[in-house]
Amino acid sequence: MFPKKEKFGGKAAYILALAGSAIGLGNIWRFPYMVGEHGGAAFIIIYIICSFLISLPIFLSEAVIGKVSGHGSYEAMKRLAPNSAWRGLGMMAVISSFIILSFYCVVGGWSVDYFVRSIAGTMSVTSRESASALFGSVAGSVCEPLTAHLFFLGISAVIIVLGVKKGIEVFSKISIPLLFVMMVIVTVYSISLPGAAEGVSYLVRPDFSKIDASVVASALGQSFFSMSLGVGMVVTYTSYSKDSGIVSAGAWTTVFDTLFAVIAGFAVMPAVFAGGLEPEAGPSLVFEALPYVFGQMAIDMPVFSRIATIIFFFSILLAALSSSISLFETCVNHAMEHNKFSRRKATLLVLVLTWVLGVLCSLSFGPLKDVKIFGENIFGFCDELTSNYLMTLGALAFAIFVGWRMDWQKVTGSVGRFFHFMIKWIVPPAILTIFLSSILS
Repeated sequence: MFPKKEKFGGKAAYILALAGSAIGLGNIWRFPYMVGEHGGAAFIIIYIICSFLISLPIFLSEAVIGKVSGHGSYEAMKRLAPNSAWRGLGMMAVISSFIILSFYCVVGGWSVDYFVRSIAGTMSVTSRESASALFGSVAGSVCEPLTAHLFFLGISAVIIVLGVKKGIEVFSKISIPLLFVMMVIVTVYSISLPGAAEGVSYLVRPDFSKIDASVVASALGQSFFSMSLGVGMVVTYTSYSKDSGIVSAGAWTTVFDTLFAVIAGFAVMPAVFAGGLEPEAGPSLVFEALPYVFGQMAIDMPVFSRIATIIFFFSILLAALSSSISLFETCVNHAMEHNKFSRRKATLLVLVLTWVLGVLCSLSFGPLKDVKIFGENIFGFCDELTSNYLMTLGALAFAIFVGWRMDWQKVTGSVGRFFHFMIKWIVPPAILTIFLSSILS
């Protein structure tokens, strides 16, 4: 017997929880540096196209599985395709969630560290070199990032232990509206900076000569990463929903995710150009660019600079938590359903396992920086493995399963004929073409 299934309080709670997973570090931390690495406005356009034409149908594929089965990805595959290899897809989704959660919480730890520094007023960034040195110090040491990483994991675990309604739902209802407001404030400030116009131009004037197969694949991977596709999160959250309107839920989630990604781009990139920084800085971009800009502003407006710094890094912390709890819950749900663990026991198990891999990811910026896997440090390898391979292949497999393996009447009854057609005939070849073109290019 499975433990009694908790449910969200209603459709609004379900959509906010999904939006919380999508509106996370994938948008504030990852999206701006992906835009910077892949040519600005042209990447954003490709990203939006991928989100609505490919990611939305895949979202609906996973939602159908959660709705019909009433379980997380592994148990769903066992029920919908008994005695078949399809349950391997469910397990791959859980493993992907675990790996992403492990390195994601390292970034969450950085956000904790920077937020504490912003409150204490100890950031002291006066030059581009000092901004880079600060990030190197935070990420490259041992005790400081590991302590922040464990603290961040602990907050996530507390929310998960409280359950679906008292934990995830309450956090989502408070954090998502607040996060939108705070990011709009930061965006207004960012685009008002001297020199920010070049950053705005970078985001609105596309240069399609920079687009190739690898850029399209990166845009698709970013869309999957941001919307937590291919990792079983949508399956799990939909199994908690009382409402059957998954098409509207998917559409709203995609709109919220895309809107917030664009807002995050306008919050970060104008500040990057205003500070004379390189947009191709990579994963450290947000943690180097914004402290430098705020530090420059502190010379003339120290109070306003302090407030803006606190708001921005609190936004990053909220975003990190909103996504980490969805990945955490996907793993916890699996332990509850498959191993029959209580919620507390399952949470503790996931906490310990995530902490172990997370420690290795964190130390890959310090003592383990010379440990390489296919040319990447441990953190970079986990990021690339999940976003470019496991999530893409997982999303492809979910689409194939729903389009070709499930009863078409159940699928069309949930998402309609148009999306069933998209899931069956359009999405799989599109993903395969983009994926293979990226590998071969």
